[in-house]
Amino acid sequence: MAATPADGGLDPVMAFALVGALGVGAQWVAWRLRMPAIVLMLVAGLLAGPVFGIFDPERDIGVLMGPMISIAVAIILFEGGLTLDFHSLRGAEQGVKRLVVVGAPLGWIGSALALHYVGGLSWESAAVFGGIMIVTGPTVIAPLLRQARLNRRPAQLMQWEAIVNDPIGALAAVLAFEVVVVTAAAGSLGHAAWEIIRGITIACAVGYGAGWGLSEAFRRAYVPEYMKVPVLFAVLLAAFAVTDYMLHESGLLTVTVMGIVMANANLPSYTELRRFKEHATILLVSGVFILLAANMDFETLGRLNWQAAALVAVVVLLVRPATVLLSLLGTNIPFKERLLVGLAGPRGVVLVAVAGLFGERLVANGVEDAAFLTPFAFALVAVTVVLNGFLLAPVARAMGLAGKGTPGVIIAGGSQFATSFAQALLSVKIPVLITDTNRARLRSARDAGLHVFYGDVLSEAAEHSVEIMSYGRIVAVSDNDAYNTLVATDLAPEFGRENVYQLGRLKSDSKRLVLPPGLGGQSFAGKLTYLEIASKMAKGWEVRVTLLTDEFTKSDWAAQNPEGIALALYKEGGAFTLLSADAEWEPDPDTELIWFGPGREDVAAK
Repeated sequence: MAATPADGGLDPVMAFALVGALGVGAQWVAWRLRMPAIVLMLVAGLLAGPVFGIFDPERDIGVLMGPMISIAVAIILFEGGLTLDFHSLRGAEQGVKRLVVVGAPLGWIGSALALHYVGGLSWESAAVFGGIMIVTGPTVIAPLLRQARLNRRPAQLMQWEAIVNDPIGALAAVLAFEVVVVTAAAGSLGHAAWEIIRGITIACAVGYGAGWGLSEAFRRAYVPEYMKVPVLFAVLLAAFAVTDYMLHESGLLTVTVMGIVMANANLPSYTELRRFKEHATILLVSGVFILLAANMDFETLGRLNWQAAALVAVVVLLVRPATVLLSLLGTNIPFKERLLVGLAGPRGVVLVAVAGLFGERLVANGVEDAAFLTPFAFALVAVTVVLNGFLLAPVARAMGLAGKGTPGVIIAGGSQFATSFAQALLSVKIPVLITDTNRARLRSARDAGLHVFYGDVLSEAAEHSVEIMSYGRIVAVSDNDAYNTLVATDLAPEFGRENVYQLGRLKSDSKRLVLPPGLGGQSFAGKLTYLEIASKMAKGWEVRVTLLTDEFTKSDWAAQNPEGIALALYKEGGAFTLLSADAEWEPDPDTELIWFGPGREDVAAK
């Protein structure tokens, strides 16, 4: 028999559907409006919950809400552990290690002090929440960095700090919570210490064993490819449930350790596992955010008074900058970069999710003021995301630490065409970088004074050496169709599929040699293949720039250049657009058209 709504509430199935629609819908609207998704999810949850009373999680979902949030937070923390690859950290700069080794403890202590003395919270609540406050939100940092287009070093500092401190902050909160709970339940200090050590040992042992065992099973092909993700989730939930049953709340530490172990196991299918899990995490994060926001009431929101505002101000303007500046003291990082990193500390959904879970658990263990953690977490996230979203780019530009103008283009594959296209882009002040694994193919670009990178754009070296955040689009134009498709497919999640282009592919009569049509990016340069472009370049074709005006329109250009192929549009002070082969375009007046066609001498000869 289907469940029926109680007290005029929603049916449980309808409630689950509403949570998904609000969470994912808010993220989609945020993407369309280029706004922080966290703020829209917060607004959606508050409107559906305390404002209009459409959705009340405790009424409509009931006893399922607690387990749902626990499992969701466990998977989110596992995903955080899965991002901590020590091999990648080895090449990181000294500043990143300082922000982790020195900054994490300093941030924990500073946040706890602020929570206690400014926010008036008990030491129990301050210690637990102070731990998770060191997390700066990797899911929030990435889009902010791409929007602000910071220079490489401050961008790397922020990005790696967020990635590495994500699981560390969760571990700090879990350990502090264990100390609070065990100390309150134990009869003596010695017994409490024993319980804490036992819990940490069991959680780490189970987490390490599950991570190592699963990695070996995947490596030895004991699990088929199509079952790897289901098996991963089954083992994850089992490890969480078993350790949580043996010792309450130790499951969160277990799954975090499990993620760290798998991240450093060098699995061949690691990228696929992480990407699928990232998609699942987006759904879970959306759901947890909506549930926690809708579950708040006006009495709880009323606690966000002047004291809460003072606490947010102290954390943002004092604790965070002081933590970064003290951590990076004595390094060769310029003061301006240190200050920028200190001022930029946006918190993300992990903070809200973990704070919501631990807040309820602390209240259940007799720590009454822990009820304040969830609304304060929402306030801190909203303030830091909005401030960084609006101020990071202009502040960075004012300090000379961000790129100016239009986001640039990465051209993967060196050739005469790549050099000609890059020169045309530079003529309208579009930053451009040409990459290739063959040094000889970069010779013409180097001779022309263009910015080049010798190496694979997909390599770890490129990740650490190239200011990726300065570029918003990528065009794969190498002589290898498979490589072009790989570049476009691999970088599409990072750049956005609408910003990834490649040359046309060679047609083959053999089905075994045809690449799947669903892979790759948008067709570029009129779907010409590399060989066709090379042939035209040998005949004197070049990439040219023409200003389209009211007097010289698109029709006039097309009439004079019937063979011309439109590549991009740029309007001074406006938008820059790469044109796919199938794009229908109609330029505004005073727009620069970048196009590929016969050289001026060839046209004059005709």
